[in-house]
Amino acid sequence: MSEPNEQELQRRIEELERELRQQHEQHPTIPADQWKPSRLTITALFLGFVVLFIGAFLAGYVPLQRRDALVRAAADEHDKGLPRMEVMQVGRASGQSEMKLPATIQAVTEAPILARADGYLKSRFVDIGDRVRAGQPLAEIDAPELDQQIRQAEAAAEQVQASIEQAQAALEQGKANRDLARVTADRWKTLVVQGVVSKQENDQYQAQLVAQDSNVQALEKAVSAQRSSLVASKANLARLQEVQGYRVVKAPFDGVITVRNVDIGTLVSTGTTLLYRIAQTGTLRSYVNVPQSNANSVHLGQPAQLTVSNFPGRRFRGTVARTANVLDPASRTMLVEVDVPNTDGALFPGMYAEVDLGSSLQNPPLVIPAQALLVRSDGAQVAVVKDDGIVHLQKVAIGRDYGDRVEILQGVQEGATILAAPGETAREGAKILPVTPGPGQP
Repeated sequence: MSEPNEQELQRRIEELERELRQQHEQHPTIPADQWKPSRLTITALFLGFVVLFIGAFLAGYVPLQRRDALVRAAADEHDKGLPRMEVMQVGRASGQSEMKLPATIQAVTEAPILARADGYLKSRFVDIGDRVRAGQPLAEIDAPELDQQIRQAEAAAEQVQASIEQAQAALEQGKANRDLARVTADRWKTLVVQGVVSKQENDQYQAQLVAQDSNVQALEKAVSAQRSSLVASKANLARLQEVQGYRVVKAPFDGVITVRNVDIGTLVSTGTTLLYRIAQTGTLRSYVNVPQSNANSVHLGQPAQLTVSNFPGRRFRGTVARTANVLDPASRTMLVEVDVPNTDGALFPGMYAEVDLGSSLQNPPLVIPAQALLVRSDGAQVAVVKDDGIVHLQKVAIGRDYGDRVEILQGVQEGATILAAPGETAREGAKILPVTPGPGQP
């Protein structure tokens, strides 16, 4: 009940005045136009009506409040018996997919530096951690046997050159003898026609010409063989000189020395002794094994981000350089290579990193926290809370596992209310008191 307002009281006072006038008209001892209630009478009547309405209000309001208090107390006693459990609504993931995978950082180019000459290490110019340029000397090998071999090769080449000159002189002598034999044979051939000499004598001179021709051809072959020997001698000399150039070990490309395996005085052998290992760190590569479910979303040129525990909060940008385009049948993953610029040298080969290959999604999937999922003998379930607070265990089909979140393929709709952390105590048909976390709570 509400308290009487001022307009209601004024209306009641006017009705009372009309009743008094009617009574006065019935008793005409006092003229009607001369009687008028005093201000004290009006005030008393007003106060009386106020007291009357207040009493009526208290008589109806207090029992009503007492009854409401009893109802609330009964409801509170009922609610105290129900477990208070936190609920949440099923929602979709953000439009940007997250695919964080482990990776190992490696150098784009890494090569061992082996000895190309036999000898002893004479000097060492760099050590572990030094940055070098392509063609920069790294070490020098002392190889006296190689110097002796070069001198022998030079002498052999000079000897072959002298043999060529002798064979050339013999060839010139043979050509002269052949020319003389040809003139003689032609002369005797003419005399035979004239009948001056016998045919047998002419045949002898003709045979001598053929013999001289064969001799010239043999001498030409000898000169050619000597020239081939000279080419072989010069090639051997050039090889030895090239090997002599390997006495000074040089860097094949720009990079950093990661291994130094020898000291001064060490005996080194061609192709077997490891001197250094050099890595090119200006650009690094990371190999990532992408699961089959995400393989189709990775493409060449796709941006990627790397995070390393050494640099919390820092992200290194990279690009997908190449993919294997096949899945490993053992792990059902596809090998992906991500190139990462490393101009400041902050990253080192061999580091462990996490590569984010996230991409935009046209239809983001439904996701729930991993702790909201129940995995029991009859499959994966979620505890759906109805409007009356009754729990219903609903089977669901799960997709990708993001660690702290799980993708839901079917079983629940977007916006459905579920228990945020049902635990093993959740059961079908249980009555709970849903609690929604506040803005500051997770």
